[in-house]
Amino acid sequence: MSYIDGFLVPVPNKNLNAYKKLARLCSKVWKEYGALEYVECVADDVKKGKQTSFPQSVKLKPRETIVMAYIVYKSRAQRDRILKKVMKDPRISQMCDPKDMPFDGKRLIWGGFKTIIKA
Repeated sequence: MSYIDGFLVPVPNKNLNAYKKLARLCSKVWKEYGALEYVECVADDVKKGKQTSFPQSVKLKPRETIVMAYIVYKSRAQRDRILKKVMKDPRISQMCDPKDMPFDGKRLIWGGFKTIIKA
């Protein structure tokens, strides 16, 4: 079964185009190193809940939107190998300064997931 890295990212609306540019570059780099799929999605129907919700999870502020992204790999081992290469790639490593990011990295949520069902 495949392995997935999942992300939730709060992005200021005014920075959405800059974020898309960054995501296009990231998708290219990840795919070059062997990721099977790279997907970025912008929130369309995510309401604030009473106890939990996507907006609450990233402490969404006014004039921000949520981007949900995921990267698919063949396996956890493949993901670990790809991630090492990606982080050393100058196209990625040179842009890792939090001041230059079009989002607040402190509120980014990220995790790796084992696939249990694929239909």
